[in-house]
Amino acid sequence: MNIVRIVSRLAAIGAAAGFVMAVGGLQAKPVTYKLPEETAQFKPGPNLDVVQANCSGCHSADYVQTQPRGTKFGKDFWTTEVNKMIKVYGAPIEAGDIPKIVEYLAATYP
Repeated sequence: MNIVRIVSRLAAIGAAAGFVMAVGGLQAKPVTYKLPEETAQFKPGPNLDVVQANCSGCHSADYVQTQPRGTKFGKDFWTTEVNKMIKVYGAPIEAGDIPKIVEYLAATYP
């Protein structure tokens, strides 16, 4: 294939892509939706403000309330869970907030 054909094809592809983007952009409309009311709130407890600031951006209190309970689900369990949120899901939790969150969860959701 000679250079003229290559340039012609690239120009045609670029023009077609530009047209599709322009037409698609003209047809796009804003989407609005209403979120449902919260069905649960974090229980009062130590460091509640830290938990609300760090956790409720990604999930509701419902999620915490569905976690296992019992004597073997204490600080070690919650430390593992908080670190999983950071390492696996990319939660932007400061290192200094980890023990505060764990303290809240272990005391409030035993």
